[in-house]
Amino acid sequence: MADKNGVRPGGRSARIQAAVHQAVHRLQQQPDELTVPAIAASAGVTPSTIYRRWGDLAQLLSDVALERVRPDGEPRDTGSYRGDLRAWLEQYIDEIATDPGRAIMRDILACPTSENAGKCAEFTRRQIDVIRDRALTRGEPVTDSDALIDAVVAPLLYRLLFSNTPPSAGHAFVLLDQMLDPVSRGR
Repeated sequence: MADKNGVRPGGRSARIQAAVHQAVHRLQQQPDELTVPAIAASAGVTPSTIYRRWGDLAQLLSDVALERVRPDGEPRDTGSYRGDLRAWLEQYIDEIATDPGRAIMRDILACPTSENAGKCAEFTRRQIDVIRDRALTRGEPVTDSDALIDAVVAPLLYRLLFSNTPPSAGHAFVLLDQMLDPVSRGR
């Protein structure tokens, strides 16, 4: 069975992807060596395999970066909507506000033809939706996930990408409280 891109999950395709991704991780320690031929040699595939599957180096680096931001599981359940969002934001910032986190985000965005920025956004939305759905099940007031992304996540990413001052959990909590306080009061 093939996915929407025509690539079969598992099997040879999965082994090639894993080998190429591992080669990229190894070679990222030596940026001068980060070329398609070097990656192919390290992965034990031909350069044409990489070009056929990813198109170019920028797309491959974007794909590898996307795998690194893919959530491992559901966000932590603290027992409250605000607590869940705070815990998620703290982890999110811990991951993205580091030098490697910033490099990952730049790699995702560096490929103009990639759909990976949209996939990254979808990962974030799904995490927030899980938190929202749990809160609804508990009967808590919630806010729209897109509004939360616009009011809290977007300013954090702006700081991450365009500011010399990386986003902080404290700043995220201020934005979150500004967003949620009207919701708590019943608007």
